[in-house]
Amino acid sequence: MSAFVHLPLGQPIPNSPHAVSCSLPTMRAVHGYEQKDPAITSRMTSGYPRFVVHPFLQTLADLYRERTGLAGQKLWLVSSARMAAELQTELQHVGAASTLHDFGGLAAVAHADTPELYRHAKTFLQNTGGFLSSRAAEDRLVQLGLLAAAHPEKYFPGNALTEVRRHLQPLFVGTTVEDILPATCGMNALYAAFRALAERQAARGKTIWVQVGWLYLDTIALMKRFARQPDDYAHLPDVFDLPALARLFANHGARIAGLIIEAPTNPLIQTPDLTAIARLARGYEAAVVVDTSVSSSFSVDAVPHADAVVCSLTKYTASEGDLTAGLVVVNPTIANAPALRRDIATHLEPVYPRDLARLAQQIGATRHVLRHIETTVPLVAAWLEAHPGVKDVFWAHSPKSRANYDQIARAPNAVGGMISFTVRKPIAEFYDRLRLPKGPSFGMTTTLICPFIYLAHYDLVTNEAGRSELAASGLDPDLLRLSIGTEPAQDIIDALAEALA
Repeated sequence: MSAFVHLPLGQPIPNSPHAVSCSLPTMRAVHGYEQKDPAITSRMTSGYPRFVVHPFLQTLADLYRERTGLAGQKLWLVSSARMAAELQTELQHVGAASTLHDFGGLAAVAHADTPELYRHAKTFLQNTGGFLSSRAAEDRLVQLGLLAAAHPEKYFPGNALTEVRRHLQPLFVGTTVEDILPATCGMNALYAAFRALAERQAARGKTIWVQVGWLYLDTIALMKRFARQPDDYAHLPDVFDLPALARLFANHGARIAGLIIEAPTNPLIQTPDLTAIARLARGYEAAVVVDTSVSSSFSVDAVPHADAVVCSLTKYTASEGDLTAGLVVVNPTIANAPALRRDIATHLEPVYPRDLARLAQQIGATRHVLRHIETTVPLVAAWLEAHPGVKDVFWAHSPKSRANYDQIARAPNAVGGMISFTVRKPIAEFYDRLRLPKGPSFGMTTTLICPFIYLAHYDLVTNEAGRSELAASGLDPDLLRLSIGTEPAQDIIDALAEALA
């Protein structure tokens, strides 16, 4: 019998109004969420903050819309006046009129409330990490008397930024504390690094950006969004195919601005040969951006192989799962590193002070949390690999890329917390029976599992052409992404065994 219990649909994970995950306990719930079925969405009071507009933001936007004569318009509350201006520019590109607003220091953008413009604006804010923090909205609702008080939680009592930098800076040799550049979320960190490097490279006539392997959906969308013309975006499906990358440089090297790489990748947890890739890219003066979120920068060190490393601090460092934050670190040995840091800083969105104080409260536990998780991961991976009901298993030490992973691992057992796998029975039969917490995100003290491809690429899963595109990158639509938490390894294995029986 599993030590876990089924969580009801829509329950926040953790039980906080600022939770970054929520329970999707059945495949019917997953399909309903993606199809915007009111029977499902009406029961979800929260969700991953870049995908689900937080109820605090919705309440506050409704209030300001009524008070300022914006009835019939869509109002977006965003992270800064700069982000509001960027959203307005984005809407202008599709011929849409919009207005900028300031509600006592909270920036907002209003436009005609049509489904097309709603999708366009929401996707832009999702891709860039531009939504207002739920804690900022909560504080304003308290100020306006619409909430009695903010949700009780612990905060670091001193200088939060200093505390966060104190834990992060020693990970990156040759840096100073000022080189640790926080962002509102991992996607905003990647957006800032990409924009700064793209602008620099475009001034030199370099406009092609290469996607190495299958990247997170918003990273792919970001690259396509800012491609000036169709051939400014290139995709190398196989992270291990160095000859193909060499041919790409041989044919287009003068125009290649840079590469974006995840190490390891999400969700196949594949690690490319960063040493070889960096050597090749530098021969053509192409930039390299590496996202280390899957294992965290506490477990892998990619800075020597990159111009800039980005990661989501939502994962592992905010291990209780109740805030979003991100990080950019520039390789201090590259030419003009100080200037690049300044350029990136101009694109970063500020972390809301309460979020930063909450992060500072949790970050000190990161090494302990990872030590526990990384002890459990090999045990669960080995159990899955041996189970006859499991088809494929992917983790940091999978044979195909272990040598590459070992190049960047900070220690032999620094494997991160993610395992992906497929099962031989229908996915719904396994998933619906499984008692583990089910929802998006990873790197929490709580074990989480989700049918990642359905949540990230539902448009591809649900049509033949899309499934072919996934197959070309080695992705099974029924792939399950398991994020190991700090629960006992045997409890996690027992839950998996029960669902596979």
